[in-house]
Amino acid sequence: MSVIMPPADQGVLARRERIVAALRAFVPGEGVIATEREMKPFESDGLTAYRQMPMVVVLPETTEQVSRVLAYCHAEGIKVVPRGAGTSLSGGALPLVDGVLLGMAKFSRIREIDFANRVAVVEPGVTNLAVTRAVEHEGFYYAPDPSSQIACTIGGNIAENSGGVHCLKYGMTTNNVLGCEIVLITGEVLRIGGKHLDSGGYDLLGIITGSEGLLGVVTEITVRLLKKPETARAVLVGFPSSEDAGACVSQVIGAGIIPGGMEMMDRPAIHAVEEFVHAGYPLDVEALLIVELDGPQAEVDHLIARVSEIAGGCHASTIRVSTSEEERLLFWAGRKAAFPAVGRISPDYYCMDGTIPRARLPQVLHRMKELSAKYGLGVANVFHAGDGNLHPLILYDANKPGELQRAEDFGSDILRLCVEVGGVLTGEHGVGVEKRDLMPAMFSEIDLKQQQRLKCAFDDQGLLNPGKVFPALHRCAELGRVHISGGQLPFPDIPRF
Repeated sequence: MSVIMPPADQGVLARRERIVAALRAFVPGEGVIATEREMKPFESDGLTAYRQMPMVVVLPETTEQVSRVLAYCHAEGIKVVPRGAGTSLSGGALPLVDGVLLGMAKFSRIREIDFANRVAVVEPGVTNLAVTRAVEHEGFYYAPDPSSQIACTIGGNIAENSGGVHCLKYGMTTNNVLGCEIVLITGEVLRIGGKHLDSGGYDLLGIITGSEGLLGVVTEITVRLLKKPETARAVLVGFPSSEDAGACVSQVIGAGIIPGGMEMMDRPAIHAVEEFVHAGYPLDVEALLIVELDGPQAEVDHLIARVSEIAGGCHASTIRVSTSEEERLLFWAGRKAAFPAVGRISPDYYCMDGTIPRARLPQVLHRMKELSAKYGLGVANVFHAGDGNLHPLILYDANKPGELQRAEDFGSDILRLCVEVGGVLTGEHGVGVEKRDLMPAMFSEIDLKQQQRLKCAFDDQGLLNPGKVFPALHRCAELGRVHISGGQLPFPDIPRF
């Protein structure tokens, strides 16, 4: 069994051996992985076009172990890349050849369920869906529900501020997390928030949620639990054009109706999903909306009638209301299986993530059709229509020369379009390495430097997840905040396969 070697320099090899030995003293047993074969599963996250073998992988089990590992790395100037389940679609957990990959998968316990205060205290390696499964017997659930919820973890949800199909009404991760325990790069352990609903002072919890592993490592999370609604019904609405569906989305929200979920798929996605799941989707439409209304029975009945009326005014060709819980879940099963379903019709696909004002949806969809023709690549649209979070799936074949590059260029144009119409580069997948070089399209140099000053307050040497989010790195001393020793932080090249 071979050991992966950094560049053939004896000094580098000796340093690596010292680092591995030190880490094994902090995390004994099988907690340190240093062979090439065993590290292979960690070379990439969900953005599989980019791969890099880490220097070493560490899998701690306790907050004390995380603290000791980070304190050691800080003292030795060693970079650290935190990793959850590796489902990130923006390369947020891409390793570094000269960095420690800190995997949090062993933090997999639900520490406490407190129904009286409607909270659960969990470790970051607990999967999103496991929280709901643990509390549903008492009629509670955890609201954020990304499509990857069966595999993605709460720690990763915090890193990317994940959403899901029900985030329109019930909020993103940041709206459903009340507290966390976080370990800084110095090894210091902080507790932010708790079971109470709000805290005074700076919103540090809001800063940590969505920080993509650049500020610290979360080791415990207190999440909000919600009571399951009395009634929930879903409506399938088919339209002759995506523009009609987009107009319906704007009019429903404009009428003051906030559905529990409001999702949209275009024709390529509809056909792929129906062939895969057999959810009963209409195949003679260009766009499909799934609108879920929840609450008291009388309110749901009234809102279904209102949504149906609005849809009819937007030229809806089919309207179907779920008549049972099984049928409602089947409607959603199709939507949640959209990504694997599209994988059956294309050798590869590139999943984008941008957010736009809802009223600009028809314009953006029309422009994406033009871009599809320009690049000669198909696109299947699946997205959270209610909050304007787009997930275009660009279809390509990586085995054909130049297609991956065309897919990336197509995706970059989509994200620039989102910003042009008043939107943002990401809704829930994060910036990572995927959107890093597009950040100047949204932020000025002053904006980016101010964000880096905040990072410096948490990470004075820039050791946590370097090379992510920021298109250019500055020493903290250059930003006028914190003095550090050493030279310019390296900006890692990203191997692509």
